[in-house]
Amino acid sequence: MQKRIFYPHSVDLVQLRLLANLPAHRRLGVMLDARELAVGMMRGRLRKEFPNLTSRQLNLKLLEEISRANR
Repeated sequence: MQKRIFYPHSVDLVQLRLLANLPAHRRLGVMLDARELAVGMMRGRLRKEFPNLTSRQLNLKLLEEISRANR
């Protein structure tokens, strides 16, 4: 049986090189933008699942989900 070798996708390597060449403050901005996108997508999914929740209740649901992911 032939052993499989994992090769990262070339786009990932290009992205890593691009990020590595950015100054620290720009890398932080990219990270915060990615976080905002992820949280927005989670909030949108929760809004579809629970359309009757208020914004406050929706935010609490979001925090619950994030805290479960951190365990």
